[in-house]
Amino acid sequence: MTSPGTRILRRRLAIFAFMLVFGIGMASWVVRTPAVRDLLEASTAEMGLVLLGLSVGSMTGVLSSAAVVRRRGVRFTVTVGGSAFVSGVAMVGFSAELSSAVGVFLGLALVGLGIGVSEIALNVEGAALEEISGRAELPALHGCFSLGTVLGSVAGIALTAIDFPVVWQLAAVAALAAALLIAAIRFVPADTGRVARPAASDSASSRPRPWHSVWRQPRVIMLGLIVLALALAEGSAMDWLPLLMVDDYGSSATLGTVVFTGFAAAMTVGRFLGGPLIAWFGKAAVLRVSTLVSAAGIAIVVFADNLIVAGCAVVLWGLGAALGFPVTLSAAADSDDPTSSVAAVATAGYVAFLVGPPLLGFLGEHFTLRGAMVAVLVLVAAATLLTSAAKPRARSKEAVSTSGALSDGAAPLSARHPG
Repeated sequence: MTSPGTRILRRRLAIFAFMLVFGIGMASWVVRTPAVRDLLEASTAEMGLVLLGLSVGSMTGVLSSAAVVRRRGVRFTVTVGGSAFVSGVAMVGFSAELSSAVGVFLGLALVGLGIGVSEIALNVEGAALEEISGRAELPALHGCFSLGTVLGSVAGIALTAIDFPVVWQLAAVAALAAALLIAAIRFVPADTGRVARPAASDSASSRPRPWHSVWRQPRVIMLGLIVLALALAEGSAMDWLPLLMVDDYGSSATLGTVVFTGFAAAMTVGRFLGGPLIAWFGKAAVLRVSTLVSAAGIAIVVFADNLIVAGCAVVLWGLGAALGFPVTLSAAADSDDPTSSVAAVATAGYVAFLVGPPLLGFLGEHFTLRGAMVAVLVLVAAATLLTSAAKPRARSKEAVSTSGALSDGAAPLSARHPG
């Protein structure tokens, strides 16, 4: 019979593996955006509209995910999301080869839908593991996504240098993701996040409230604004950094990919360091420093006139943006309704992914991509003022006792990492 420790390890490795392959898929697309733009013969503004497909799909996924998780559990939700992701990655590759902008848009919409649906579920599972283990799991979970972007970027550098066809690169990524989905999904619990449906005889007051009702809480609103800013910082680099280096700094497509890889590597390092940093300094302090570091990096990229200086500043940009999503979602999970709170705060992040590509594409068409990043800089700097929302909630003795029982005697995460 499998021991509890082994089951927890398998759960952890399964969700880490899913985030890893999502990162590989995203980076495989991002590093080939210059090649895809050339295949589509699209302008900067037109590429912004194509990228909107990713954001529309992501928003649709994240808005629907909480309801699916609450009704069917994490395993079913990740299965649906993973299937959409695999289909979308393959569709992007074949549509680019056929010079179909509509096909690339729809493929990106499926990719975004898959990641959006899955990410809420994976974060709910990660938050459940945090309660069981008493340690931060979400930074490392998102670190696996960033590690995947590094691996995908490194492969993309080599494939870009030899003009390897985009279609075959993305087809290989889709095959890898499908194999992983089939192999690991059985280790993800079916019931995590599931909420029992109320009986017809239950009173209205005893029934679960709609997930979006958590937006009435000021703490959730502040966390949402923080993740909005830092998700925009992350997403703007994911969408535009290679093109920014090519168009605004005159680098080659390969060098633009190298710079993006530096950003992805910085994100990875920042996220894997997140757990120890939170243990030492607390979520609020870590978020405050993150926003300042990211703002400094973006400012240098915007205002520097030297390619080497800007390329180095991308590391600060990535380090600062790294913990935006995982720390705010971990703070949101410190709630009476973790599934709904995580979904609400993540939705704010996906608003950034939805609005970012077309907005920055429009601004970039008129003011260059460097000029467009000023909007990102202002939002990230402003988020510094809200980071106190990541402090743990004051809990009643009854709530703390319940959390302790759920975690098999381990102290709840918020009690182990005050502040």
